[in-house]
Amino acid sequence: MTTIPKKLLIVDDSKVSRMLVRAQIVAVHPEWTILDACSGEESISLVEKDPPDYCIMDINMPGILGTDAAEIILKIHPQIRIVIFSANIQETYQSRANALGTIFVAKPVSEKSIAIILNHFQCNN
Repeated sequence: MTTIPKKLLIVDDSKVSRMLVRAQIVAVHPEWTILDACSGEESISLVEKDPPDYCIMDINMPGILGTDAAEIILKIHPQIRIVIFSANIQETYQSRANALGTIFVAKPVSEKSIAIILNHFQCNN
């Protein structure tokens, strides 16, 4: 049985973070299509054109917060599995992520943090 390759959107204003996440994901899932955006607004625009299966979203970026972008995306495409991935570990952000139906994973980018993200994406799939 062949599985359909998945599409992932990485949203972070740090190009280095996007590159590190991409490298970790590609090491495990080289067949996935990976898109990236550097702001919440850009992520919303990309999702409107071509919805991904999964999204990794930073919180603090220029323009709207990642949690606000996630909320907008999920209203339009509730099937997208989103992980809020941030170094900002304040309880209010973690609670907001959970209230949106996403999970919060703390940075830094590491094999462990990426494994948590991938596990979330692939459970119930």
